[in-house]
Amino acid sequence: MNTIQKCEQLVKLVYMHFDASHDFQHIERVRKNAFDIADTEPSANREIIELAVLLHDVSDPKYSTVEKQEEDRIIQQLSLPDYKIEQVKAVIKAISFNGGHELEAETLEAKIVRDADRLDAIGAVGIARTFAYGGAKGRLLYDSDETPRDNMTVEEYRTKKTASVTHFYEKLLKLSDGMQTKKGKELAKERHEFMELFLENFRKETGEQL
Repeated sequence: MNTIQKCEQLVKLVYMHFDASHDFQHIERVRKNAFDIADTEPSANREIIELAVLLHDVSDPKYSTVEKQEEDRIIQQLSLPDYKIEQVKAVIKAISFNGGHELEAETLEAKIVRDADRLDAIGAVGIARTFAYGGAKGRLLYDSDETPRDNMTVEEYRTKKTASVTHFYEKLLKLSDGMQTKKGKELAKERHEFMELFLENFRKETGEQL
């Protein structure tokens, strides 16, 4: 069993306990997105990309705590040299949106994985994931009295239980403009337009100005 196979085996045990918005199917889609982008970036290190994709959500604050750092626990079992561990962790740190307080994606690998993850947050799948997560957390579908926030702290972003449709305005509709790679920008355009169409129809069907 090689390093990638072992990592995949270990992370599957973690993701099986997450809801459908962040399960292993999400990881598989992000991996495909990342490889599609990497195919246009010959200098990209695909091993670092794949390890970062596999590990990027295992210690997600939405599901984990400081006392339960699955990322470190799994990495320790992979026998990776220190320089690879540093590269993988740097990619993972650059992925999270954090309410608009994201870190800069400094390497090509970080840019690719960030784009790949965010592509799965928009479009048809992104819509499905948003409502899957909202349902798992007991959130409203929409709240016409709720005002989307433009400026919020990381803590505010992570702790306030906003309605699922509000999440489109606070995050999802902003992701396309922040794509880091040429291929990522191309793939995001159609997905962004689909979300706009969905929200237009949602407004028509509910009669609400959301």
